[in-house]
Amino acid sequence: MGPASDGRIAERLKRRLRRVERTYSAGEDRPLRGYAAAMTAFGVYTAGWATVVKVRGRPVPDRPAPWDVALTAVATFRLSRLLSKASVTSPLRAPLTTFQGSQGPAELHEEARSEGAKNTAGELVTCPFCMSVWVASTLTAGQLLWPRATRTAMGALTALAGADALQLTYSALVAKSTGE
Repeated sequence: MGPASDGRIAERLKRRLRRVERTYSAGEDRPLRGYAAAMTAFGVYTAGWATVVKVRGRPVPDRPAPWDVALTAVATFRLSRLLSKASVTSPLRAPLTTFQGSQGPAELHEEARSEGAKNTAGELVTCPFCMSVWVASTLTAGQLLWPRATRTAMGALTALAGADALQLTYSALVAKSTGE
């Protein structure tokens, strides 16, 4: 195959992808290319961690211990919300988002900027569910590479999640008892 043939194949593929994108979006603005790029980035990220784990010869358990799963779940929840919603971390999100207002105690509602790649990245950094995939993967890799330090950090995040639950419970009880 020559360069001209390669160019025609690439052009046909681009047209086909644009048609799929139009058909899928049904008139809505859906950044499928950005999502594909984010999935690719995540694949590269996790492959990088897997390579480091393998090169360092770290053993991978047959199955995770239930305690580690629970600790990872709570730590992932808390760190994902801290990164994607907390007021104090808004400077990290600001280049990709626009402030919309407050959303719960010490949390913000922000919208992704609609400027090309910033849209997908903005969606990622404002969505605790999206962020949790990256956080859980990072914490899991940390447990394989630096188990003591990672479990200590996850313990602190879990304690923070517990403290948050107690703060919200206390506020709800005060509001209920004072009729507010």
